[in-house]
Amino acid sequence: MMTRRQAIKTTALATAAASHGQLFAQGTFNKGRNVETSGFVLPSLPYPFDALEPHIDAQTMEIHHGRHHKAYVDNLTKAIAEFPDLAKKSVEVLLKDLNSVPEKIRTAVRNNGGGHYNHALFWQMMKKNGGGEPKGELAKAIETSFGNFTAFKDAFAKAGLGQFGSGWAWLVLQQGKLAIQATPNQDNPLTQGAQPLLGVDVWEHAYYLKYQNKRADYIAAWWNVVDWDFVADRYAKLNG
Repeated sequence: MMTRRQAIKTTALATAAASHGQLFAQGTFNKGRNVETSGFVLPSLPYPFDALEPHIDAQTMEIHHGRHHKAYVDNLTKAIAEFPDLAKKSVEVLLKDLNSVPEKIRTAVRNNGGGHYNHALFWQMMKKNGGGEPKGELAKAIETSFGNFTAFKDAFAKAGLGQFGSGWAWLVLQQGKLAIQATPNQDNPLTQGAQPLLGVDVWEHAYYLKYQNKRADYIAAWWNVVDWDFVADRYAKLNG
């Protein structure tokens, strides 16, 4: 008899196989590594739910993507429903200039727009058989900014562990230099004039099923799924 866990994996594989071609055809996750955030549509994952196991389990991925991310998209859509001009803008544009968003929906756009943008980016930052170390210009930039890769990882993990409550830790590009930031809730470096290159979600829903309250263990395991090719591509594009 098939267990619930096996059923989740089987469904995930079938869903991913069916959606993978559509995913790239639509450009939601493309080789240019852009975050498709206009239209406020939940993007498909670029891999099956169980692709990141054993580091991130399939059930967490299913809930994280299908419920949490979907809720941000749905709530953002509701928030801007009476402002059709806003629907024509990408969520990145909205987040960069929150003061231009009507005050009555500004908090909703900040929270749900941030949640949508952060997660649309987050899914692309990870891949099956990821991990290792960055190469090329990104590796050189990390060495210049932090001394070496180990020092960078330590500082990044410290930011994630030090974030009180829910939030994110980020490697960002700001004024041509790399830095580490932590943001609360679904805030994003965009609002601080920086471009996110790599981020780890430290909301409990990102890890609690597998790691319970052991955030340090989750972050340590997460390095094994980081897609450094994605981060390097994004760095090259934004630093060009």
